[in-house]
Amino acid sequence: MENENKNNPDQLQIELKEEVAQGTYANLAIITHSTSEFIVDFVRIMPGLPKAGVQSRIVMTPENAKRLMFALQDNIVKYEKNFGTIQMPEQQRNSKTFIPPLSDFKGEA
Repeated sequence: MENENKNNPDQLQIELKEEVAQGTYANLAIITHSTSEFIVDFVRIMPGLPKAGVQSRIVMTPENAKRLMFALQDNIVKYEKNFGTIQMPEQQRNSKTFIPPLSDFKGEA
């Protein structure tokens, strides 16, 4: 495979560093935009703590933001085909295991 990459100059090689491969947990995304870019702040909110920290900030062009939206839609469709419909909290209000979404949250960027 390594020889194939050397012979094909059009092949994009993506490096995943070990510290990035671990991933970062976030349970909230705050999206803002200007005429030239979209900014997505990934935030981790912990129960009982008055502050929430931005774990990562991604800045991208509007075109790449739209590509990301389409890629997420495509992957959600594939996920739901394999594992079933993703239930949103608003859809589960009648369920005995309903957990209300975070309330009184005021984000600042």
